Amino acid sequence: MPRTTALECPGCPPLRALTFDALGLIKVIEARGKEGGVPKVVEKWGDPDASKSLLAASIDDRKTEPLLAVARKSGAVEILNPVSGELCCAVTNGGDANVRPDDDAIVGLHLFRKNRMDSASRSCILFTCTTKGNASVRSFEITNSPTDSGSSKTWKVSASGNILCSQVDGSENYSLFGGKNVEVNMWDLKEGTKIWTAKPPPKNSLGIFTPTCFTSVAFLSKDDHRKFVAGTNNHQVRLYDISAQRRPVISFDFRETPIKAVTEDLDGHTVYIGNGCGDLASVDIRTGKLLGCFLGKCSGSIRSIARHPEHPVIASCGLDSYLRIWDIKTRQLLSAVFLKQHLTKVVFDTNFTEEEIVHPVTNSQVRESEIGIEMQTLDDEEKPPVKRKKSSKEKESKNKVVNKDGGTKKSKSRKRSKGVEAEIADDE
Repeated sequence: MPRTTALECPGCPPLRALTFDALGLIKVIEARGKEGGVPKVVEKWGDPDASKSLLAASIDDRKTEPLLAVARKSGAVEILNPVSGELCCAVTNGGDANVRPDDDAIVGLHLFRKNRMDSASRSCILFTCTTKGNASVRSFEITNSPTDSGSSKTWKVSASGNILCSQVDGSENYSLFGGKNVEVNMWDLKEGTKIWTAKPPPKNSLGIFTPTCFTSVAFLSKDDHRKFVAGTNNHQVRLYDISAQRRPVISFDFRETPIKAVTEDLDGHTVYIGNGCGDLASVDIRTGKLLGCFLGKCSGSIRSIARHPEHPVIASCGLDSYLRIWDIKTRQLLSAVFLKQHLTKVVFDTNFTEEEIVHPVTNSQVRESEIGIEMQTLDDEEKPPVKRKKSSKEKESKNKVVNKDGGTKKSKSRKRSKGVEAEIADDE
């Protein structure tokens, strides 16, 4: 049997997180209270359907008219309200008509925030990228039947190989792409042109070349698009600087399983790494020094890591169906929630407040509660009184007789046999 350790979870600060799973469900987890709040599932959106599995998500959590974009396995991209879960609109991915959505799934999704703040209309700009390398930037109006506004742009990111990861920088002008047999490269989203491509590493001492396979990428800072970190399938973490060289500036190994998730911290030099074995650690990417591993082993592959912009916590989720909240200072587990399905993505809603949301009670719910109370009272009236059987202890207490000395003894049975009664009669 494997050795397990029981950790006391002190709770987490007030927060709101949204998780996305392999059955197409979106679950809202909230933790209330200043300190020691226990996160709970408060809402669940959608119906379980494996064909509508959620692959990617992007949130624009501004105070007025927030939006949430999700990409499904069927090739559809839905725009939702992250507060109520109401579907605003849905569009289909404009990929190849001869290719099934399963073979050309969406791996990169970004909902532009800057353009929405500048425009007063209810327009939305989406960036998508598929496994075959079909990238597009589309703009459309948020209505019941969304229509393209004419500013659509599509280009081919990779001619050969499969794209496995994509990331848009903080200025929303550049994007990274990488994957199997695809060196990580950077594109200008406005011009739709490639501006930088990484150089593959040289052969080792035995003359063996390791094939390229990037699984995750992340920019180190929102203000600087020149430095980014990438994780590979060969359990390597690489730091690139496009202003310095094409090969990685720093490269180091982390454990022995593929890197599945990489997320940057707000300080610009700390990186959180999760691999396929469930190991989660923080690294100072400037020197490649391992700062420490997070206490509490995850039992499945980590697929997503999210850093809260205000509280010193991160959230991780993966194939073990748990959402875990960690303290980045002590690297201890604050809380864990079991969500039943394999999780693919987690995001934070930063505009969450601790005010309780009072859901209106409908007349039908009130009527159902009244009917339930009436049926319960009728059942209580119709039930006849049930005689309680005497227990063996009560029977023994009746048979016991108190002695003069204060002791107890069992009373003899009053039943006599016929032979004993006959003998008593002859003696008389």
